[in-house]
Amino acid sequence: MTGIYPYIEGSVNPYRDNVQGKANEPICVAGLLDRAKQILGPTYEGPKPDWTLDEIYDRLHQNAPRIAIIGGSPDHPAHIMDFQTSARAAIRIWQNGGVPFYFSTPVMCDGTAQSTQGMSYSLQSRNAVAEMVVNQIESHGYHGAFVIQGCDKQPLGVVSALVHLDRLRKYRGEAPFFATFAPAHVLQGGTIPEGLFAELEEVAKRAEAKGSEDIAHDLRDTMAYILQCSSNTAFQGVLERARERGIITKAEHDEYEKQLAVNTCDGKGGVCAFNGTGNSSRHLVAGMGLVHPALELLTAPPTQEQVNKALDSIATMINNPVFGASNIMAANIKNAIRIHSASGGSTNLMMHTVAAMLYGGYKFSLWDLDQIHHEVPVPDLFDYSLTQGRDIFALATQCCSGTSRGMETLFHELLKNGVPMDIDAPTVTGTTWRERLADQTALAAGHVRENPIILSTPRRPFSGVDVLTGNFFESAVVKISGMTTSQLDEFDRKAAFVLYYQNEDDANRSLLNVNLLDTLKAQRSFAYENMIAMLRHNAPKAYEACKDLEYDALFDAMVEQGVLKIAVIISGQGPGAFGMPEMFTPMQHINANRRLKRLATLISDGRYSGVTYGAAIGHMTPEAKDGGGILYLQTGDLLYLNLRERSIQFLNEEAFREGKVVFSFEETRAARRELGEQRLEAIRRRQRQVAASNRMHAHTDAANGVVPLAVAEDAVLDYRSDVLLMEQKETSKKVENK
Repeated sequence: MTGIYPYIEGSVNPYRDNVQGKANEPICVAGLLDRAKQILGPTYEGPKPDWTLDEIYDRLHQNAPRIAIIGGSPDHPAHIMDFQTSARAAIRIWQNGGVPFYFSTPVMCDGTAQSTQGMSYSLQSRNAVAEMVVNQIESHGYHGAFVIQGCDKQPLGVVSALVHLDRLRKYRGEAPFFATFAPAHVLQGGTIPEGLFAELEEVAKRAEAKGSEDIAHDLRDTMAYILQCSSNTAFQGVLERARERGIITKAEHDEYEKQLAVNTCDGKGGVCAFNGTGNSSRHLVAGMGLVHPALELLTAPPTQEQVNKALDSIATMINNPVFGASNIMAANIKNAIRIHSASGGSTNLMMHTVAAMLYGGYKFSLWDLDQIHHEVPVPDLFDYSLTQGRDIFALATQCCSGTSRGMETLFHELLKNGVPMDIDAPTVTGTTWRERLADQTALAAGHVRENPIILSTPRRPFSGVDVLTGNFFESAVVKISGMTTSQLDEFDRKAAFVLYYQNEDDANRSLLNVNLLDTLKAQRSFAYENMIAMLRHNAPKAYEACKDLEYDALFDAMVEQGVLKIAVIISGQGPGAFGMPEMFTPMQHINANRRLKRLATLISDGRYSGVTYGAAIGHMTPEAKDGGGILYLQTGDLLYLNLRERSIQFLNEEAFREGKVVFSFEETRAARRELGEQRLEAIRRRQRQVAASNRMHAHTDAANGVVPLAVAEDAVLDYRSDVLLMEQKETSKKVENK
């Protein structure tokens, strides 16, 4: 065999022992390579093609590495250019002595699916991708994978599949499964056309002239952002309000939305440049050691040279259990969690990280993740901003210019700031982080002089996503990095009224009402005595001046001063109830209401989009469908938000009126048992909107990754001890039979 890849060691080779595969597959390989050469055209690099059917047969028979190139569906922006990257990968795998294959996975775009029934399938799609990848690789006997990493649930779905396969292969005594990930390049954010920008500014002036300063303010605020698909929702909300108040016509509204939409995305696609789930996954998978730095942060599809670097490194990984996908991930799990925290990663990944570890065979839960997060303070080293030109495209530009090294730079700065990182963990370069960081070229964050995103000096001493507990639930998560310090101060140690919704549909209808606060006042939704108690607790300095006001005046004063806190509860959205859709849209409705966003936090057993901004608390367990405390809350109840100490408690109303902070819930749960049964029946009726084939039955909860029960039951390894490092590979016992 020519090239640098060794044969696969082991007795298993279906292509030697089953001639049917050797009859079927050579034409697939030849077809892939022929198309690859055709796609590359004059950019093809290499000798005259030698992929004859005889040669392909021989490689299959001799157990040359069979490497699956895994792409995504081109109806997702991240995968528009897969055809080019997969062509380069196929050619290099062949040149290195391997046998390339190609298949793709569906990739559900969360942005497209917002506010559609598809959001109920988004989380389920992660597990479905894992299952499909396992099916395909096991059926065709592939030894490794080159993964074109996309967005949303696809990256961690594929990670879960490949680490699961590696664990399974080791258990069966077969060669370890190797993989390297090639994240799609970053999609450059759009620009509002100059003429449209001027028109929108005129709309803002019209709004001011009509006394709608809130619309003018919110419109200009939205115009200040880099144009992303996520910003279209913000524009939609503001323009909707402008239309309702007669500031613009429906035709104008439609035209503005059209111009914004068609100017948002670059034609070459890529992963959207905000620091949502797509780019958070990029950072996390890189932190897991599974991304070659040549491919990590690009502004265009990779060149042949960049693809070659990643694929050439596989040569040192083949047959070596240290570089099995599950071992690399587990050895790097602390690195990955600390990189995710320091970079302000998506809340979604709290579940996906746990899921990947479970698929890899390791006992792991949200509590293990939280323990790692809080073993040492992880500082905020990511100065990301969509209004000041510091999105992930800017970071990718810095990497491509040679002034930053992406997650290697962040890894380096974490070490400098006293955060212990596992520098001897293996990575897909075939080396450790220690060896990678030995090259100091452009490693320090200080090399970026203009608009740095990765910092040397932390913005603040804490970062990441925190796990919350309370007396009416077991766990929930909140993205502290998604809240400014002043915003955190606004809600921390404050009492808040519950505003309860049984589902997202009800919440969206209500939250779109720009006069929601006036409606709550008119309906006397919150008891007067409790408002007085909240005033005394949340703003003691204002108590004397306001304590004798009548209901309407007191309500208005508390709203005006930001004292009236509201916990918007959206129940019935958990994985078992409704597939755990993202609560991006209701959070956007809150943020689009200038008065409400100063007062409200959103709490749900659903998920949040990676681009969600503000006091958003989700993933609550047990979920409502499982009888969690969230099922029994009612509008007017009182909660105590203690975010810095990571708790939310149900307040005893009588004690609170007397100026005491007492937490109690079980009596309330018992008294509302009948209400809970009525709501459970409503959840069951609503659940029928979700295809029965795709409902998430027999899965763990959000704190345990939402994985099939069988996956969780097979996860018996200890990530702290059942891993191999480079120096251990000759002497350590394999852990496959533990």
